[in-house]
Amino acid sequence: MTIATKSKAITRERVIGIAFGLIVASFAFVFGLRWLEAAMTFHPTRIAGGAVSRPAGAEDVWITTRDNVRLHAWFFKNDRGPSVATVIYFHGNGGNITNVGWVAESLAARGFDTLLLDYRGYGQSEGASRDENTLYADGDAALDYIISQRGVDAAQVVLYGQSLGTVVATELALRHRCGALILESGFSSAASVASHALPWLPNWLHFIGRNRFESAEKLKRITIPVLITHGEPDPVLPTEEAHTLFAAANDPKKLLIFRGAGHNVFGSLGDSYLDQIEQFIRGALADQK
Repeated sequence: MTIATKSKAITRERVIGIAFGLIVASFAFVFGLRWLEAAMTFHPTRIAGGAVSRPAGAEDVWITTRDNVRLHAWFFKNDRGPSVATVIYFHGNGGNITNVGWVAESLAARGFDTLLLDYRGYGQSEGASRDENTLYADGDAALDYIISQRGVDAAQVVLYGQSLGTVVATELALRHRCGALILESGFSSAASVASHALPWLPNWLHFIGRNRFESAEKLKRITIPVLITHGEPDPVLPTEEAHTLFAAANDPKKLLIFRGAGHNVFGSLGDSYLDQIEQFIRGALADQK
């Protein structure tokens, strides 16, 4: 073999080696980014063993999704008589329904039947939340339970999401014409959150993510009454996200910004916030009669 031939062989090996290294690095980058995405999106707390102590007035409910995953929920029947509305509350990305039982108790005390759902992998629910499609499947199962098992008309259902739960509530409002939609501390899209949380990641790489969470785009096609609330400042999701959602929403719509409330508006303000939630629900459903 001549020196020239050897040189060409070495150069070819180097090119192949560099190409292989770039392919491996690309796969590692995509895998790492999706792992980071999942770690940021889902923070479930499982409950092992027997049932936990239920809040006053809560009924254990088990709901099976279309893909045969068994989900745990609590149903709170209000004690004021016929319910003005049934609220389905979708919690954020952390913990489970044991952390928000008081929310349902408060809503039930105001005359609203309320369902608290644990997504798959949360609390006592089976399976694991992997992406936005599993969240939507769980939301579909919850709404189907309220309509088919509880006999509630969709027009009397209020979809209430907090943080990550806002994407579930928005998706359901797009698929089903319910009575009203409440979005507390929500966000407009996964790309928008990524720009805030991962400023070093170029926008053109956002497509690598598994989730889109295009709530702002979906709101443009939703025509039921919408209430958007947010704290100012919010250390988790910028308050600007609420303004983006509000701009995308159709009338009738309402935006409430609460200074000093942080990310958990309900938890920060209590009854004064609930007064406005109740007023919105009663007004929204009355206007549709």
